[in-house]
Amino acid sequence: MNAALTASACPVSAEVRETQPPSPENLAYSLTLPAGPMSPRVARAATRVALQAHGLEDMTDAAVQVVAELAACACRFTPDAEVYLSLRFRDGALRVILYDGHPRHSHPRLAAACDARRRAALRVLGCVVRACGGEWGFGEAREPGGGTRMWAVVGREGARGFGVVGVAGRG
Repeated sequence: MNAALTASACPVSAEVRETQPPSPENLAYSLTLPAGPMSPRVARAATRVALQAHGLEDMTDAAVQVVAELAACACRFTPDAEVYLSLRFRDGALRVILYDGHPRHSHPRLAAACDARRRAALRVLGCVVRACGGEWGFGEAREPGGGTRMWAVVGREGARGFGVVGVAGRG
């Protein structure tokens, strides 16, 4: 049989796709991580690389701390084997979302106790986000499968000052 006439179930495009070079505006990454002790480290490293590749090095200190806190909390609370991380840069801010499989409790007292535990686990996150003038929260995941969605939004300007404030305060 002639090789030119061979059909494939996986056609290869003959056209070369033009891609834009990495920039802040096209930073969009998603990772599924095992819910284990190494995942916060992997999430921090991936965040550093993504920020550097997209010209957002000035956000690294704050962003890596935010990702680490959310990843550690997700891995601690999830009953599932995996957690999901999303990084997006839009409108001058980095948006970090972590999903874990811990469902919302139906009993109000259990839900309140669980929320208090999660909030306590995210104390450092709250401090970092406030220092950057951002916002954060958590609640029931809207996606199929349920669980919990935790998020933080950190503006670039606020994140730039995050490392500077820490250095200036050491005097």
